[in-house]
Amino acid sequence: MSTHTLIDCTLERHADAILAIFNEAIVNSTALYDYTPRPPESMVTWFETKRKGGFPVLGIEDADGRLLAFGSYGTFRAWPAYKYSVEHSVYVHKDHRGKGLGPELMQALIAAARRNGVHAMIGGIDASNAGSIALHQRLGFKHVGTLPEVGFKFGRWLDLAFYQLLLDTPAQPVDG
Repeated sequence: MSTHTLIDCTLERHADAILAIFNEAIVNSTALYDYTPRPPESMVTWFETKRKGGFPVLGIEDADGRLLAFGSYGTFRAWPAYKYSVEHSVYVHKDHRGKGLGPELMQALIAAARRNGVHAMIGGIDASNAGSIALHQRLGFKHVGTLPEVGFKFGRWLDLAFYQLLLDTPAQPVDG
């Protein structure tokens, strides 16, 4: 049985591994609606955006320090009234899917969201991704809508399903 550790990812240590996981998903799946792999320099901006927003970037490493999976959340929409809502994502390296890493990362992201006073976690999931949908449902996320045919990739229209988990935080939400 392999040993793994939940960690906070950093640009210096994890950017290349995160980029490789992102790019594999872009090229081979509809998990991301990008067409072309991202360049290495995109990770600087990605990590800086997470840092500025106070958003976690969590990962799971094996005993040798290899990144097996990562997850994060960020701004749901840019207007101030959405400040208690985030959109999350979790990606697992292709060789480590189906080993329980996704649920572990999702539970860690939910815990981080609670600590950070988030009220609504939203996942935008390709509607054909049965595995991700089942994971979200097991963790209490509810289907709150589907946007039909909003993406086009691999020669077909893609539907985007939204799943939401409402948390009991923040204790004292405020306007402004």
